Amino acid sequence: MLFRNRFVLLLALAALLAFVSLSLQFFHLIPVSAAKNGVTSKNRKRIMPDPVTEPPVTDPVYEALLYCNIPRVAERSMEGHAPHHFKLVSVHVFIRHGDRYPLYVIPKTKRPEIDCTLVANRKPYHPKLEAFVSHMSKGSGASFESPLHSLPLYPSHQLCEMGELTQTGVVQHLQNGQLLRDVYLKKHKLLPSDWSTEQLRLETTGKSRTLQSGLALLYGFLPDFDWKKIYFRHQPSALFCSGNCYCPLRNQYLEKEQRRQYLLRLKNRQLERTYEEMARIVDTSTKQLRAANPIDAMLCLFCHNVSFPCTRNGCVNMEHFKVIKRHQIEDESERREKKLYLGYALLGAHPILNQTVGRMRRAAEGWKEELFALSSAHDVTLAPILSALGLTEARFPRFAARLIFELWQDREKPGEHSVRILYDGVDVTFHTSFCQDHHKRSPKPMCPLENFVRFVKRDMFVALGSGSTNYYDACHREGS
Repeated sequence: MLFRNRFVLLLALAALLAFVSLSLQFFHLIPVSAAKNGVTSKNRKRIMPDPVTEPPVTDPVYEALLYCNIPRVAERSMEGHAPHHFKLVSVHVFIRHGDRYPLYVIPKTKRPEIDCTLVANRKPYHPKLEAFVSHMSKGSGASFESPLHSLPLYPSHQLCEMGELTQTGVVQHLQNGQLLRDVYLKKHKLLPSDWSTEQLRLETTGKSRTLQSGLALLYGFLPDFDWKKIYFRHQPSALFCSGNCYCPLRNQYLEKEQRRQYLLRLKNRQLERTYEEMARIVDTSTKQLRAANPIDAMLCLFCHNVSFPCTRNGCVNMEHFKVIKRHQIEDESERREKKLYLGYALLGAHPILNQTVGRMRRAAEGWKEELFALSSAHDVTLAPILSALGLTEARFPRFAARLIFELWQDREKPGEHSVRILYDGVDVTFHTSFCQDHHKRSPKPMCPLENFVRFVKRDMFVALGSGSTNYYDACHREGS
């Protein structure tokens, strides 16, 4: 009898605990991991491989979902995290444009029917979307450096034009801007309430998708978006190299890297068979199909949940997509191993990193201009910077990726300044080649500014193994 009573009591207790747990989950008092297509919100933001949370074998569909970066939930991030006695001095933001229509179409297939107008009753949505459209429609008198003044300020075509920013892309950067506003303006008061044009440094390439992405981020970031204070500078090169773009050795490294890519593709017989099958389906030559870079259009269709094209010969399908995407992943892995890309990256990223170091040093000396710098760019801008910094495990830049450099001052030692580097909200400071061992010697959760300066002014050239001590000499050195 005693045993039976205890058993009944245990059953009642178990039922009570189950009810309490279910209630807490229902009222969102404890977190519930809701996965979609095998990707949780926690996993979606990770940019460095994690053996605990990530698939044991590289999954091309999982990687493609990360690349799409569909805005679904508010993102947790590490921007602006520092001990209480540190003061934020300046912030330097590099972004990739948001989601876009493809740059290429699969030959002999209909263009994807994706709407690039901005409307409130379509997902993804952001509370500031209508106000953003209204504000942009009044910006015809904005003062931008030529030729930016000729570009549209927001996407508006019912059938997207090639490479045009989509509503998803606008929402991605409105969300980025709001996240940075909460941290840098509301919490750390980086800009005064009466901020001026001189306190911002804004630059973009001459593509509408980068200008519009920059404007969307700014609209989410600034508490008072005043057209009179907004001035975007034009960067003719995707490397943001300003007057230092001519670099023969960088181009030699790029040619070797492209040769490596070509040889890897030749070895992949499954990839070649996939191209042949797709070419048969769309009734074109394998060469023409490959030249059209079909993964670009397929990623767009995948990100927008649109079916792959069909013809009377059959349908392009998910297996084709997986093979091509898996090859992309293998290519990135071999690129890290061969290190041919590193030489290109060091020379390609040096001008923009050198400019960033210059702004940081001026801010550390008390200069009150260019406290917030924004460079609205492309994947081919961010990828070399990541590689040059030594972030070899970082994922290829997704849509609306952000790379941020924060400059901090120690209030207890005002002469000391430190740097934090964050990629898509993750603190990667101690993954960089110039600061990966610093945390072993110092309790400070950031890197001395001197380390970053030394890296850009000296160590980048040392890594090239050239014996050069400046950018011009490194670029014009014979051989490689």
